[in-house]
Amino acid sequence: MTTNKAQVAGLLLAAGGGRRLGGRPKALLTHRGRPLVEHALEVLRAGGCGPLHVVLGAAAGTVRERARLDGVTTVTNPEWAEGMGSSLRAGLESLAASGADAALVLLVDQPGIGAAAVARVREAYRSPASLAAASYDGERGHPVLFGREHWAGIAASATGDRGARAYLKEHRGAVELVECGDVAEAYDIDTEADLGHLE
Repeated sequence: MTTNKAQVAGLLLAAGGGRRLGGRPKALLTHRGRPLVEHALEVLRAGGCGPLHVVLGAAAGTVRERARLDGVTTVTNPEWAEGMGSSLRAGLESLAASGADAALVLLVDQPGIGAAAVARVREAYRSPASLAAASYDGERGHPVLFGREHWAGIAASATGDRGARAYLKEHRGAVELVECGDVAEAYDIDTEADLGHLE
């Protein structure tokens, strides 16, 4: 079985400017004593992903200064304000030269998703044609896994804040849902009220 030998890259989308958080970049919010971007990269690493690529946008220079990003490929998305779609495109473009068989995509503002959920979705890899996503009580969520064969199609359809939503909807019959509700919580850190989830 090829599952464990496959190179499943970790792609962290961390470009958001935190508009509803008073313009505080989400990558630099503190969780368990360190920036969210560090926490999320460690989750990808512990879940068995590599190489690791992170897409930065808002305050990219400050994130590079304050966060430990050793051994991680950083990609700056100058169009980050257009939404998640542009960051996903930038990340997949960066991974194209990596030789990875698949990309496992995690969002920086979901600290309730840990290594157990990442590992579970990673194990759903079968071939470069694989598509998989974590599900929570049957509802598709993050992280998501895109086999290499899908990257061009996803990049072509990723616009605004929709990311890969349209592509996944169009190919829903091919998406393997991996229940993760027992090991993760899929909340987002979007507003001041959500900051209570951070530790």
